[in-house]
Amino acid sequence: MAIHNKSHNNSGLMQLNKMHKDNIKHKTSVDFTIPDVSNYILLNQDCLDLLKSLPDESVQLILIDPPYNLDLAEWDAFDNYIEWASKWINESYRVLSKNGSMVIFGGTQFQDEKSGDLIEIIHYCRHHTKFRLVNTVVWYYKNGMSAHRYFANRHEEAIWLTKTDQYYFDLDSVRVPYGEKELQEALRDKRLVPENVMKGKNPTNVWEIGRLNGNSLERVGHPTQKPLEIMRRFVKALSYPDSIVLDYFAGSGTTGRVCIEEKRNSILCDKDEQSKVFFDKHLKMMKDNLFCQKFIENNSLDAFFRDIKERNDKVCQ
Repeated sequence: MAIHNKSHNNSGLMQLNKMHKDNIKHKTSVDFTIPDVSNYILLNQDCLDLLKSLPDESVQLILIDPPYNLDLAEWDAFDNYIEWASKWINESYRVLSKNGSMVIFGGTQFQDEKSGDLIEIIHYCRHHTKFRLVNTVVWYYKNGMSAHRYFANRHEEAIWLTKTDQYYFDLDSVRVPYGEKELQEALRDKRLVPENVMKGKNPTNVWEIGRLNGNSLERVGHPTQKPLEIMRRFVKALSYPDSIVLDYFAGSGTTGRVCIEEKRNSILCDKDEQSKVFFDKHLKMMKDNLFCQKFIENNSLDAFFRDIKERNDKVCQ
């Protein structure tokens, strides 16, 4: 038996559509100025030391791909994963702005209590913090490792947490273009707003983006490097130009590169000193691009926050 889809009769959705049609800003919208230059800082230190040095509510987006406790290296081995993770989760809540978001990559293939796992992180956030879970995003890819003792993995997950229900979200910046046939069908659907249809469709919470092959042009040498387009979608949707994005498990620095390209400011941190080597390769790739965005490297957090404040003060004058 077919079940009628009543999603378009949702009162909240209907109100949002009316506001879009009447060109009325939602209360969570943010007025911003697109900067000519963005700032970044890359620190080699423990994430907890960095977090404790950041001011309250100073970060718009926290975007992290933490160690999974798989014993891949010294930085990926913990006797009690959730006890360690709880410390950076709690500090993250403190430094996150009221309309900010936190995205945590991970998986659910746990083996024992020692394993790092998103289920454990979700459980901790639900029972011990005030974080709100908005979405679980599934990153689906067709290329991956084969397996003989279980079904071969072809996806990873990321959870999107917010501090309040007044979080910033820019769907229009990440809409996916309709195909020609899809577009015509969507425009005939009386339940949809034609202006929104022309902008593209919601990418949903399942994203098909290929993993990086060994010979990918994006590769800089880090073993768990994420594709640029994964990080870009989160950065564009959950932060705005000249806001601050924090990645304290920076790895290769992919988040920092995306922030420069999208005119966001970024604070990057990783205990591995090789992260600077990897990020220098990202910077070289960007500089080789004729349309590379301008950026400033700061050597201290004080200088980082001062530069951004001075830029914002000039805009307000």
